[in-house]
Amino acid sequence: MDLSAQHERQIDDLSAAPPPDSSFAAYGLPGFAGLPPAPAPPEPRPILELEDEEYEDELDALSDWVDDFLMRVYGAEVTTAAPWCEQWQEHADVVAWLHALWLAYQQHKDAEVGLSGLFVWHRDFLTHAMATVRAPGGPLSACMTDLDRPAHRILPGPRPSNRTTNTATEEPADGEDHEETGEPGQADG
Repeated sequence: MDLSAQHERQIDDLSAAPPPDSSFAAYGLPGFAGLPPAPAPPEPRPILELEDEEYEDELDALSDWVDDFLMRVYGAEVTTAAPWCEQWQEHADVVAWLHALWLAYQQHKDAEVGLSGLFVWHRDFLTHAMATVRAPGGPLSACMTDLDRPAHRILPGPRPSNRTTNTATEEPADGEDHEETGEPGQADG
């Protein structure tokens, strides 16, 4: 009888949810006794949400990857059908796309993803991102379309909605200035 009760307790313990700090909690498995939980990986943040030095450091690392790897391997030819800009870092939407592509690349080249990880990156991320960034009517369409004629121009974006425009013309409450200015990735100081 005692042995049966002991077995029932063991079964209950094994079938219970693991503690939330267990590295196996996500898989429904208990943690190993005496071992500290594995540290959580850093949470990736979109580059346009970063500020000041953190933004500049991330943009430098992204630029290295884009210049030394992405464009060297996948840049193909610069044409009107596939424009490019040597100053792509000034196009906020291009920075956001390439940063997301870079984050996906880092994730999919990890050995834990498996042997097909980079194929998935090519299929699901690279092709779509490059087609969007380098589209004939895309964000770089007013920039370089011929290597012999370098060009850079940021196309104007849409105007604010009427609601935003009407709100902006009203006086801010409490005598505060609520004007929003600044570059993407740069917080007002």
